[in-house]
Amino acid sequence: MESEMIIFSGNANKPLAQKICNWIDMPLAEALVSNFSDGETRVELHTNVRGRDVFIVQPICSPANHHLMEAMIMADACHRSSASRVTLVAPYFGYARQERKSAPRTPITAKLVADLLQAAHFDRVLTMELHTSAIQGFFNIPVDHLYVKPIFAGFFTNIENLCVISPDAGGVERARAMAKHFNCSLGIIDKRRDKPNESDVMNIIGDVKGKNCLIVDDIVDTGGSICKAADALLAGGALSVRAAISHPVLSGAALDNLNKSNLKELVVTDTIPLTQAGKACKIITQLSIAELFAKAIRRIHHNDSISALFI
Repeated sequence: MESEMIIFSGNANKPLAQKICNWIDMPLAEALVSNFSDGETRVELHTNVRGRDVFIVQPICSPANHHLMEAMIMADACHRSSASRVTLVAPYFGYARQERKSAPRTPITAKLVADLLQAAHFDRVLTMELHTSAIQGFFNIPVDHLYVKPIFAGFFTNIENLCVISPDAGGVERARAMAKHFNCSLGIIDKRRDKPNESDVMNIIGDVKGKNCLIVDDIVDTGGSICKAADALLAGGALSVRAAISHPVLSGAALDNLNKSNLKELVVTDTIPLTQAGKACKIITQLSIAELFAKAIRRIHHNDSISALFI
């Protein structure tokens, strides 16, 4: 069965795709994914996919529009080349932050992207830490949703007086799962967001005095919210503040904000590749999700359950 599986990669995160292939012990399939002179995406598959189980590793990260088109064009190429099944491996699912109508006359882009991926002939999606789990319901194809908890839980050990913090009400479920694993207390930051990428910390729900706090969230973008949360927790008597964030979007002035922040450590995964400046940031530690995704891909290929990976 292993010989019938093929893994391609777009240009969004080739190092991660190569790590996944190393764990599975198979080569990364060859494909030309480039641009025509006018900027249109050009794809040529250099590996035979007829009757094969194809996986395309492509997080929908910056530039999101370009990487989304790459993924869809690669899927169309596989479909027209008679692949038996095409699975999108998108560790980071872009456009997930607009998953509902939060104001009049606004789109639901997560649903739109789900429709586009299905129109491009993807048969399945494998992703991690969606902004909200309800996005799975936007698809009419199977969606396997992995969680980062096993990776972070193995990293944060032997921290005394730990308190897991959700940076907002929407992330309580994610933070509660981590707090349950560590058998520690849970806190919530009550914040008000008036504009995108801007927030003001309003209140801390829970006792953080004398605690080493761990903020758990899915995305760190400009870093403004997490830096303000760290300040509020320290003002509330916390001994230290760390953060475990799945997807290091890190746009705009994020690195400058983090370098000036009171965070002791920011731990992220490699769902999105770090820039050279991100790699040089002293408080950032990046963990790899390659082994977890390799196990999931192998189980999907063999039609085995992947529920054991959710623990």
